[in-house]
Amino acid sequence: MPVRSPPEGLLIRIAVLNFVHEGVELVGIESPLWPRTGTGSGWITREAYEHFLGRMIAELERGGRWHGVYLALHGAMGVRGVARPEADIARRVREIVGRDAFIAGTFDPHGNEDAEFLRQTDFAFCAKYFPHYDSRLQGERAARMLIRAIRGDYTPVSATVKVPILTATVLQWTGASPWMDLVQRALVWEAREPDLYMNVFFGFPFANVPDVGMTVQAMTNGKPALARKAADDVATWAWRRREALLKTATVHPIAEGVELAKEAVARDAWPAVLADHSDRSGSATWVLQQVIAQDLADVLIATIADRTVVEAVVAKGLKAGDPFDTDVGGLADESAGQPVRIKGTITGVADIAGRHWVSVAFGRGNVVLISEYLTQVMDPLGLTGPGFSIDQFKVFAIKSRVHFRRGFDDSGFAKTILLVEPEQPFLGTVRLEALPYRNVDISKFYPYGDVSFP
Repeated sequence: MPVRSPPEGLLIRIAVLNFVHEGVELVGIESPLWPRTGTGSGWITREAYEHFLGRMIAELERGGRWHGVYLALHGAMGVRGVARPEADIARRVREIVGRDAFIAGTFDPHGNEDAEFLRQTDFAFCAKYFPHYDSRLQGERAARMLIRAIRGDYTPVSATVKVPILTATVLQWTGASPWMDLVQRALVWEAREPDLYMNVFFGFPFANVPDVGMTVQAMTNGKPALARKAADDVATWAWRRREALLKTATVHPIAEGVELAKEAVARDAWPAVLADHSDRSGSATWVLQQVIAQDLADVLIATIADRTVVEAVVAKGLKAGDPFDTDVGGLADESAGQPVRIKGTITGVADIAGRHWVSVAFGRGNVVLISEYLTQVMDPLGLTGPGFSIDQFKVFAIKSRVHFRRGFDDSGFAKTILLVEPEQPFLGTVRLEALPYRNVDISKFYPYGDVSFP
């Protein structure tokens, strides 16, 4: 979103992320909306990338002189034929606005970034927590620092350190040590040094891009030596704790996880969560298969993505109380497993936020919630309905890596948390060495090779 000064003599008050700034005009430009599926996934074609970026660049060209541009990015984008898309976006924006303008970007901590983005821009602000509790704070920082720089109150300089550590995202929960301690190290630097800002990109190992892995950045107000010192310190801290960073969570084979959930219920350690962190299609039936095979009771499976089944239920006008006898899920790809036959009773059909949801009761007090697309459940309070309430269940089988912890763990809701994945190392696995990387040599990353640092 570009920022420019208003015409001479005109004073405009604009609220920018909870801050009010005088004499600033905020101008939005076209950008893609959230995907229809509710989540980003897979490679972006070069055609799609050029189409949307081209429209944004054209708007910038038509807009005249800009004093600042804010880029709301994620950082884990994969584009066919573009090695570092965020840096490429920044480069093309810079070509339009010139070197006198300031550019700031905000990122997710799973961004795969190196020094290239900051070669073209002035600021980068990365959320520190996973779950991402501080995303709004980073947006506020970006707005505030852009305006300070435009007004001559801040001269941004930065330092970037790439740390050769590669971790699966399910291990990166910042609610416990050592990831909590890594974030705290960055926060200590920000607390003790005025006008210093730290980024710790954990990285997204499934993107298969050249700048994958952990990155530390520091930004200061005209103090390059301080930026270098802070970035080196946090990067060194991460390297010293590299072994611990890889041992932050136990991931069980799904059959074992379901067995452990059964044991947890028997000793009253429920609600229990079975989190299949690896399902990237939403259609995976591995947990559902084991719930049936092991006769686990009082389970909510939320969700199995099967748009065909949902559309068929809606088209037939089926409703709560109607019988249900249909294959569900599977077959999206090998990682989704085989469809599972569910014989039961529809408990509800709902249209929520433009999407249809179907719930089916089966087995001993179980309900499977069928969605059109992959759904990452983050909070049990969002699971009420259609046709059931969370008080019915002792086990919640969901598709999530860490975001579910905000509602199930950080809130104190669940007594037992079990992370699971299939025995096969599909995309999404913690066993990264089994993935067919083409753009990354993971032997250059800990723990997959004999790596030294710095």
